Amino acid sequence: MRVKTILTVIAIVLLAACSGPTTAPPDTGPIPEASPPSSAVPDVEVVPSPTAWPTPASVPSPEALPAGAGVSEYPVTTIPLSGPVDSPDAEVSGLAWYGDYLIFLPQYPDFAPSEGDGTVYALDRADILAFLDGVTAGPLEPLPIPFSAPGLARSIDDFEGYEAIAFAGDRAFLTIEASPGREMRGYLVSGTMAPDLSGLALDTTTVAEIRPQAGVGNKSDEALLIAGDAVVTLYEVNGAALNPAPVAHLFDASLAPGGTVAFPNVEYRITDATALDEQGRFWATNFFFPLEREQLAETDPLVERYGEGASHLKSDVVERLVEFQYSEGDITLVDAPPIQIELLPLAARNWEGLVRLDGRGFLLVTDLFPGTILGFVPLPEER
Repeated sequence: MRVKTILTVIAIVLLAACSGPTTAPPDTGPIPEASPPSSAVPDVEVVPSPTAWPTPASVPSPEALPAGAGVSEYPVTTIPLSGPVDSPDAEVSGLAWYGDYLIFLPQYPDFAPSEGDGTVYALDRADILAFLDGVTAGPLEPLPIPFSAPGLARSIDDFEGYEAIAFAGDRAFLTIEASPGREMRGYLVSGTMAPDLSGLALDTTTVAEIRPQAGVGNKSDEALLIAGDAVVTLYEVNGAALNPAPVAHLFDASLAPGGTVAFPNVEYRITDATALDEQGRFWATNFFFPLEREQLAETDPLVERYGEGASHLKSDVVERLVEFQYSEGDITLVDAPPIQIELLPLAARNWEGLVRLDGRGFLLVTDLFPGTILGFVPLPEER
C-alpha cells in the first residue's frame, strides 16, 4: 500500500478525535515559446467511503460568509466530475493551465487501466465557466491525455509519484517525490504536450535532483512555477521550527540548477501554487491536518496577525490560500490576509492543486482525501 494511502486511511479514522483546540508539543537559455491549443498560457492530493463524507456546499454567488472575530471565510462551490479522475484512486496532485485547458496531474498516472505509462486529464475552460454560470448542470468529464515516461518510475528508487506540474508554452515541468532508504528526495523533469492534446511525453534522459530542506517524511518540493527563464520549485514544509531558513530552488530550461532564493516561514504545508501574475504575485494552497503532529506550530504568525474565521476557530484543520510576491532575490509574503476556506464539519480536504480562474477566483482540487473534489473559491472583492 502506498505511503500516502496508509496515512490517509489513518487520518480519516481519527479525524473526529482531533477537532477542537490543541496544544503543540514543546542562465543557460530561455524557455522556448510555443503555441498551446487555444490561447497563450495565462499569466494570470472499517473506513467510510469518501462519498459518506459531507459534500462541500455550493453557493449561488461569490460572497464571503460572516465569521468569528470579524474574519471572513469563503465556501467551496463543488464542480461535479465524472470519469476516472473522479475516483479517489486518481490522487490528483497538481493543476495547471495549458492554454484553455485545465490539466489534472494524478500522482500515479497509471492508476487506471491505460496504454503506455498512464493518463493525465484536461477540462475545457469554457465548460467550467458554463457550469459556474449555471448554463450547464454537470457533471463534467475530463478528456484523457496519454502520458508517456518510459522507465522513469522504475529508474528512481522508491518512486512515490508526481507532485506538481507547470507549463511554458508546450513545455511541461513536473516534480517527483521519492524516499530512497527512507530519506526523502525530490526530482524535476520536463516534457512536451502535443498541441492537439494527443499526448504528454516526458524526457526521461534528464532528471534533476532536489534535496529536501527538513527531515520530515513524505515531504518534498510539492509546487512549482515559471518565472521568466527560471523554473522555481517550492518545498512543502516551511514552518519556523522545522525549516528555519527555507528557500525555493531555481533551474533553467535544461534543468540545470540555478541556485536558490529565500522563501518566507509559513506554517503548515505548501501543496501547489498558481502561475505568476503581471506583478510577480502568486497564490499557494496552505493545508494542515492535526495528525501531522510534527507540523503543529506553537504559534501561527498569519493567525496572530489576521485572525481566524468561524470554522477555523473550532478546529485545528487549516485550509487557506496565501499570497506571495516573487522577485529575483527572494519570495516574500504579501501583506494581506490569507483567503480562509470554510471547513467541513467532519472531513479535512487535502487541497493539492491550484490555479486562478479569469480574475473570478480559484480552482482547487483534492487528492484521495476525502476523495476527488474540484472546487471553486471566489476572489475577495478587495483583492
